[in-house]
Amino acid sequence: MPQTRNNTDKLGFAEVKELIKAHCLSEMGRQMVDKIQVMNNFDQISKFLGQANEFKNILENDDALPIHHFFDIKTLANKARIEGVFLSEEEFYQVHASLTTVFAVIAYFNEREGLYPNLEALFEHLPIEKAIIKKIDMVIDQKGKIRPNASRDLQEITSGIARAEQDARKKIDQVFKNAGSNGWTADGSLTVRDGRLCIPLLAENKRKIKGFIHDESASGQTVYMEPEEVFTLNNRIRDLEFDRRREIIKILTALTNELRPYVPLLLSYHSLLTKLDFVRAKALFAIDIEGEMPQLVNEASIKLTNARHPLLLLNFKKEHKTVVPLNVRIDEHTRIVVVSGPNAGGKSVCMKTVGLLQTMVQAGLLISASEASVVGVFKQLFVDIGDDQSLESDLSTYSAHLSKMKEFVEQANGKTLVLIDEFGTGTDPQFGGPIAEAVLESLNHKKVKGMVTTHYSNLKIFASHTEGIENASMLFDNKEMKPLYMLEVGKPGSSYAFEIAQKIGLPQNVLNLAKNKISAGQKKVDTLLVDLEREKKEIYDTRIVLEKQQRQVNALLAENETLKSYLEENKKALIRDAKDQAKNIILNANKLVENTISEIKSSNADKETTRVLREKLNTELQNNTVKPIAVKPLPADEEIKPGDWVKLVDSETTGQVIEIIKDNVVIAIGDLRTVAKKKRVIKVAKSTVPKEIRRNYNSQTGDMASFNPEIDVRGMRTEDALGNIERLFDRALMMGFGNLKIIHGKGDGILRKMIRQYLKKYDQVDRMEDEHADRGGDGITYVYFK
Repeated sequence: MPQTRNNTDKLGFAEVKELIKAHCLSEMGRQMVDKIQVMNNFDQISKFLGQANEFKNILENDDALPIHHFFDIKTLANKARIEGVFLSEEEFYQVHASLTTVFAVIAYFNEREGLYPNLEALFEHLPIEKAIIKKIDMVIDQKGKIRPNASRDLQEITSGIARAEQDARKKIDQVFKNAGSNGWTADGSLTVRDGRLCIPLLAENKRKIKGFIHDESASGQTVYMEPEEVFTLNNRIRDLEFDRRREIIKILTALTNELRPYVPLLLSYHSLLTKLDFVRAKALFAIDIEGEMPQLVNEASIKLTNARHPLLLLNFKKEHKTVVPLNVRIDEHTRIVVVSGPNAGGKSVCMKTVGLLQTMVQAGLLISASEASVVGVFKQLFVDIGDDQSLESDLSTYSAHLSKMKEFVEQANGKTLVLIDEFGTGTDPQFGGPIAEAVLESLNHKKVKGMVTTHYSNLKIFASHTEGIENASMLFDNKEMKPLYMLEVGKPGSSYAFEIAQKIGLPQNVLNLAKNKISAGQKKVDTLLVDLEREKKEIYDTRIVLEKQQRQVNALLAENETLKSYLEENKKALIRDAKDQAKNIILNANKLVENTISEIKSSNADKETTRVLREKLNTELQNNTVKPIAVKPLPADEEIKPGDWVKLVDSETTGQVIEIIKDNVVIAIGDLRTVAKKKRVIKVAKSTVPKEIRRNYNSQTGDMASFNPEIDVRGMRTEDALGNIERLFDRALMMGFGNLKIIHGKGDGILRKMIRQYLKKYDQVDRMEDEHADRGGDGITYVYFK
C-alpha cells in the first residue's frame, strides 16, 4: 500500500510502532519494528497475521517459549568471517547463549508439530548444528571465561603463575615481618601500588632494605617499597601473564577458525532470533490492546465489529474507563461513509480508528476488534486529516486541502481507501460545500472506498440520495447535551450548534439573532435531524422495554404449554385411578348392603337393630366422602401481592403468588406454574393452607434461592462440560430463569464453539452473546431463553 509516512503518522501508526518496540528484547528486534511496512500482498499479510496470532496463543495458553538470550549474532558472524580476526571470550559466550536459545526454541516447536504452522515455517529446513556449542564448551566456561585447561600450554602457564604468586607472597610476608620487628615499617599493612604488592616503610628507613620505591604518602613520611627479591619474582609473574595472554589469543584464534565455516548458518540463526523477538513483541502488544486476528479477504473492503482505537483503549485503561466500540462496513455497496454530528462527538476518532486498524492489518498486526471482523486489502491509502498549512510552500489551509483533493481525484481508484476529516472546510461554506460535493461525486464515480467527516448539509443531502454513499451520525444525548460516541449508519446527524450554544449559556438574544440569520430551509433540516434523533432514542428505549416484556410473555406461554402437556399426560391416569377407586367403593358398598339385608332377614330385626345397621352404612358413606379444604377468604378489597396464598374460584386448588403482571397472577402450584386473572382468585390466610402444601412449596423456593444460573467449565473435558451445562439448562428452564452464564475461557475457542453448537439444537434458546470485552469478552457466553 503506497503511502507517505505522514499519512500513517497522522493515524497514530508511529506511536503503535514505538509501543511494539518497547516489548523487544534485542536491538535487532527494534530495528525490525522500525522497518515495518504496510503491505498489499494478500499471502504475505496472511502469513504475518498468522505468526502474530500463533505467538499470542502461545503466550496466553501454552507453556512459556524458552527465550532467554538475544544477542547480535550477525555482527559476531561477520567479524569471524575475516581471516586472522578472533572473537573474544565474551563474544563466544554470546554465540553460545544465543545458539542454546535457538535450539531450545526449535525443540519446543518440534514437540508441537502442526500446532503453529506459520511460526514453524520460520525455521523450516534449519539444521541444529550442536558441534558449534560443543567446540565453544571445550574452551569457554558457563560464566563466559576461558577454561584453565583449554590447552596443555595454558594449563602449565596458569599453574606456573599460581606457584610464582605463592612464592612472591611468602617472600614479601617474610621481609615485612623482619622489617616490622626492626621497627622500620609505618602503620598499615601490605598495599598495592602500580599493580605491585609493596611494604609501607618510614621514610628514614628506606635505605635499610634493597628494593624499588613505587610511591610515597602525601606527607612524605611513608614510602611504599617493593623488595628486591620480590621484584624479581613479580617480573617472572608478569612474563608468565604475557605468555598466558598470547596462549589465550592462540586458542581463541583457533576456535574462531573452527567457527568460520558455520558463518552462513549463524546468520540464519540470527535471522530466526530476530524474527522471534519481532513476532513476540507484536503478540505482547496485541495482548495489551486486546487484539484479535480478523478474517482476511482478498478484496478492497472492510467490516469492523466492536472495533476500538488501540491508543485510546490503552489511555482509557490507565484511567479505568472503557471505549465505546465501533461497527462499520465499507464495501462495493456502501463505498463512502459520510459521518456527521456535533463537534467533540467522536467523528475524527471514528475515522482514525478505521484508518489505523486497516493500516495495522496490512502491516501484519492484530487489531483491537472482534475476530468476527472482515478486513480486506487496499492498494493505496490517502489521508487528509488536520491542518496542512505550509509556510514554506506558501499554501493556506484551504489550498493545502485542495491540493490533496486534486491528488485524490487523479490517483484514487476502486482499491484506494480515502479518509478525509472536516471535508470542504477552510473557506466560504457557500463555495466550499459545492466543491466538496463535486469531489465526493468524482470519488464515488471512480468506485473509491472511504470515510469522510463533515458539517455541510449539502453533503448529507447528497449522500442520502446517491448510490454508493451512506450517511452516518455520531449519536448525541440531546437531553443531557453530551455525545454518546456511538456511530449509527443510515442517517445524517445534526451539529447541535444552537443546542450546545444554549447549554454553555450563550445569551438568548444572540441565539435568536443567529437563528434569524440562517435560511428557513436549513433551519428546518437541522430541526428535523434533532427531532429525528430524539425520536430514535425514544424508540430505542421503548424497544428495549418491549423486548424484555416479550421475553416474559414467551416464558409464561412456554410455562402454560408445559402445564397443559402435564395435565394432558396425567389426565387419563387420574381418571383411571378414580374409576378403580369408585369400583372398589361400589363393590364394598354392595357387600355391606347385602350383609345388612341378610342380617335383618335372619334376625327378624326390631327397630333398634335396624337403626344400628343404618348407622354402620352412614359411617361407611362418610369415610368415602371427600372433605373440601377449609379455605378462609380474606376481605375482597385487600390487594394481592407476590408471596400471598390464593385459591382458584372455580376449583379447590391452592397455590402461592410468584408474580403479578397487570391483571394476571402467576401462581406456583407444587412444581407447576399457572397464570390466572386476578378476578378468578381469592386471597386466603396462610394458616388455612395444609402443612404438606406449604412444606412442598418452601422446599421448592429454597431450591430457587440457592440456584445459581452460572457455570464455570474451564479445564473440563468437552463431554463433562456439556453434561454439566445440560443439567443446569434443565433446572433453569424448570425454575423459569431467563438466561444462563457459561464461563468457558478463550483458548483456541474450541470449547466455546462446541458449547454453542450443542445449545443451538434446543428450541428454547433464543440467542447467545459474548460478555462485554472488558469483563471477559468471548471467554464467556450468555444464553438467553425464548
